Amino acid sequence: MRPLVRGVPRTVRMRLTLLYGTLFTVSGAALLGITFLLLQRNAVFKVRVPCFDMKAAECAYRLPGTSPTTADSVNAWRERQQQTQAQEFLTQAGIALAIMLVVSLALGWFVAGRVLRPLRTMTTTVQQISARNVNERLAFTGPRDELTDLAGTVDGLLGRLEAALDAQKRFVANAAHELRTPLTLERALLEETLTDRRPTLEAFRATFERILTISDQQGRLLESLLTLAISERGLDGRVSVDLAAITEGVLAARPGASADGPRLYPRIEPAATDGDPALLERLVANLVDNATRYNVPGGSIDVATGSRDGQAVLSVGNTGPVVPPEQVARLLEPFQRLDRSARGDGHHGLGLSIAHAIVLAHGGTLTALPRPDGGLTVQASFPARRGGAASGS
Repeated sequence: MRPLVRGVPRTVRMRLTLLYGTLFTVSGAALLGITFLLLQRNAVFKVRVPCFDMKAAECAYRLPGTSPTTADSVNAWRERQQQTQAQEFLTQAGIALAIMLVVSLALGWFVAGRVLRPLRTMTTTVQQISARNVNERLAFTGPRDELTDLAGTVDGLLGRLEAALDAQKRFVANAAHELRTPLTLERALLEETLTDRRPTLEAFRATFERILTISDQQGRLLESLLTLAISERGLDGRVSVDLAAITEGVLAARPGASADGPRLYPRIEPAATDGDPALLERLVANLVDNATRYNVPGGSIDVATGSRDGQAVLSVGNTGPVVPPEQVARLLEPFQRLDRSARGDGHHGLGLSIAHAIVLAHGGTLTALPRPDGGLTVQASFPARRGGAASGS
């Protein structure tokens, strides 16, 4: 038996056993008291002595084994007999109650063990599961009850943990690959310059410019990874913001479109919500940048904000290459691009994944729908500002 904590056993089995025993003792004592009262009420303990001489002025009685006596003596004898019978009844009933208490404790211990056996099995299995064998499940079989529901809940939790660990492993592997590629290129450029027997100033300058470009790409990658980590961690605080004002600021800071660049068609209306202004600004910038990068010459970008069904909505759509519907969900994961061969362009497939993480951190939803003629429409919906819905259509 495990040690006690303030007089209470620590094992659930012992607590259940004591609970069973206590309930049985209280119920048995109550039943015994009710039975005793009923016996007294029905005069079960009354002792009757027959009249010995009915012709006498006062009826005479004969006690067992004695000569005839008077009614007063008989009443005293009768009371003593009744008390003796009641005491014998209570004594025998108490002994029976004590015996049944011991039997009930033993049965309670046995029944509690049988009831808790599946729980002990599940506990042992869960203790043996680690990151190396998180694919194992309890696979509890039995009637549909609370233990089966608990086992199903634990299996669902293990499934979500397995998916999260797999995603984390893929993320770390992809991040390591993305960081290793520019480092390898930098080392190759430096070795090429050092092995040149007749280097020139122009060669050094070209090498340094390429290294600076690679370094800028690494800085953007690290900044994106940091933003992604912060978004997945959640928000530390919220303030009232308007997606319309944030979107206008992002579009105003955007460089002017070139002759063959995509045309911007904004439809900005108030869209008030609560959130982190810096993360929301990064969300708008990522969606607009992504729509610009994956576009076609002479294409277009549609940016709209407003409120709909009690939610603040941001929508960014663009023309571009045809996106297969089955590839849309993959594009929301880190380091995923429609064209896997596009390397060395300074982009790492983090734009939509960061946008997705930011939207989830704000309690919103992000949907991406491919356009029939090519391109993608990404819509982010956020809960409306507390204390008043956003105005607009």
